[in-house]
Amino acid sequence: MKKKYRLLKNEDFQKVMDEKKFVSNKSFALHYRSNDLGQLRLGISVSRKLGKAVERNRIKRQVRMMSANIFDLNDARDFVLLVRRGYLDKDYQENIGELENLYKRTK
Repeated sequence: MKKKYRLLKNEDFQKVMDEKKFVSNKSFALHYRSNDLGQLRLGISVSRKLGKAVERNRIKRQVRMMSANIFDLNDARDFVLLVRRGYLDKDYQENIGELENLYKRTK
């Protein structure tokens, strides 16, 4: 996923989190709000509770690939995806299914 489709600044994360619109399951929590850019922006957050930096970066890479296949880039919304501890208990295919269900519930 290209950088223009990512949320990078802390203030952007806070704006989305303060909106109070979200859906969640055991593996993910997905916060969202509309934007004026006409394109999707996604921010991924992985807690320190899920492992050391190497493991967290691996999780972020995996989630970035999952979201590139699932999310519609022309969707004019900002998303913050929080990865939860349940992510570690499931394999890659199950996590893709969980994320896809969350995205469908936001529409």
